[in-house]
Amino acid sequence: MTEAENVPEPAKRPNIRIIAKPAVTPDAPADSMWELIGGRDTFEKLVREFYVGIATDEVLLPMYPEQPDLEGAIQRLTGFLEQYWGGPNTYSQERGHPRLRMRHMPFKVNPDARDRWLHHMRNALDTLELPPLYDAEIWAYLDRAAHAMVNTFED
Repeated sequence: MTEAENVPEPAKRPNIRIIAKPAVTPDAPADSMWELIGGRDTFEKLVREFYVGIATDEVLLPMYPEQPDLEGAIQRLTGFLEQYWGGPNTYSQERGHPRLRMRHMPFKVNPDARDRWLHHMRNALDTLELPPLYDAEIWAYLDRAAHAMVNTFED
């Protein structure tokens, strides 16, 4: 008997079909956070509620050149958050790469401004009443992003 005769035949592979699950939109993968929490409506609700707080904040409101009209800011932040969480990539199509630190550099973002931003965002996020796991994941991102925007420690 030769060595070649002792080699077993390769096992037959089962015939398996892989079926891709279609996305909700051409730009949003299925089961993204965007999809799981309700898509555009949920993110727009979050952002509109956030800007209710901004509209009365004497430190943050002056950072918005278009104020008191905050609609442009509402649309930009909604689009950014949608894209970040797996929704359509409209933000990048319209505005290019987010470059958050660069876009915030003209403004004095100190720890007080960061904490005020987080306060208003926490209040807005609470209005969504998301499942705790989703809330925690979104909050962790927002907290990290807010800390990353700090560009001065001057008052």
